[in-house]
Amino acid sequence: MSGYLYQNDLSSMKLAILASTRHDRMVREIASELGIPQIRLRKRMMDRFDMLLLENLPARYEQGMREREQAPRPGRELGAGIYTRAVPLILEDDMDAIAGKVRLMIAEGRPHEEAVEAGRAMIRELITR
Repeated sequence: MSGYLYQNDLSSMKLAILASTRHDRMVREIASELGIPQIRLRKRMMDRFDMLLLENLPARYEQGMREREQAPRPGRELGAGIYTRAVPLILEDDMDAIAGKVRLMIAEGRPHEEAVEAGRAMIRELITR
C-alpha cells in the first residue's frame, strides 16, 4: 500500500458504515423527521463526520432520543440535543437561534405545531445547504 491511509478517499468506507442496519435505520428516522432525502443526509454525514464519529452514531442517536424526553419545549420537538450533540449536523448556536425564533413565533400567537414545523424547515435549510 502506498501512501498513508488518511490521504486516501474514505468515501466508500463511510458509505459502507452508513449502509449497515443500525446506521440505515437512524438515517431513515432522521430524514423522515426533518423531511430531507436520505441520500442528501448520508452525503452530509460523509462530508462532515470522521470515521470514529460515523461508527458511533447509532449509539449516540439512541442516547440523544432518551435525553430528548427531558428537554424543554420547543427544543424537544425540534430535536435540539440530537442534531447538535448526538448527531452534530448543525452548530449549537444555530439551534439556539432557531429555538428562539420558534419561541417568538409561539409568543406572537402562531400555533405551536406550525411554529415547530417552521423550525424544522430552518433546520432542514441548514443541513441541506
